[in-house]
Amino acid sequence: MNLHHTDNTTEIRALVLRERLLAVSEREWLHRLRGYGYAIRDTAEGRFVTSVLRDAPLCRLT
Repeated sequence: MNLHHTDNTTEIRALVLRERLLAVSEREWLHRLRGYGYAIRDTAEGRFVTSVLRDAPLCRLT
């Protein structure tokens, strides 16, 4: 997936990683992310943060 690295994607990635540190489990983390309108998609290319509304990748985690 070809994603451009912008300040917005940096902020999204920082939010997602901060929420992971605050969550007790992966399940809680995913639930917390949905509250922000984000989800995590695992693909052969790695883990991506996606928009819940558009189901479109926003930034890469791994």
